[in-house]
Amino acid sequence: MLKVEFPLYRRCGMNSDENLVKWYLEGEDRLFDVLVKRYADYVFHFVRQYIGDEKLSEDLTQEIFIKVWKNLGKFDQAKTFKVWLFQIARNTVIDFLRKKKSIKFSELERGEGASFDVPDTGELPEGVFERRELKEKIGEFLETLPPRYKTVMMLYYEDGLNFREIAEVEKTSENTIRSRHRRALLSLKELLRDWYAPK
Repeated sequence: MLKVEFPLYRRCGMNSDENLVKWYLEGEDRLFDVLVKRYADYVFHFVRQYIGDEKLSEDLTQEIFIKVWKNLGKFDQAKTFKVWLFQIARNTVIDFLRKKKSIKFSELERGEGASFDVPDTGELPEGVFERRELKEKIGEFLETLPPRYKTVMMLYYEDGLNFREIAEVEKTSENTIRSRHRRALLSLKELLRDWYAPK
């Protein structure tokens, strides 16, 4: 069994998810807590955008990490842990919404045609999600987007996944994710333009 020197725990934030998983599976049990702390807030926000209710979202987040813990031995260490985690989160949300027969379930599952003629509007300005003045307003605007667009925006700008990783989570093509991103940007920029416009 690999022995990790204690000072490494103090530097665990510098280690990749995949290294932490590897060492955990080799017997360093405390490292699973590091993974939970690293991603708990991200997963909670991902869940809450579909569930809405804070307490239910907390319960589902806990359920997701229990599933991760139970299935960590099946994780393909050649893959990206973050993508695998959000796939479990997405599937858990879908199962929950399916049981509730929520309309959001169809939105979450629905694909869209290969229509990629939307002009490329680039990305949101760097740091826009960190600016206190805008963050709350953008959060409100995000709530008005269809769930499939909102998911792309949250995973890309807040959770740090790239388009390829989001496509893996959503089980669709990278082009589809890029199209959703562009359409979401068009909607958000129009809303922001109206908000900034002189009254």
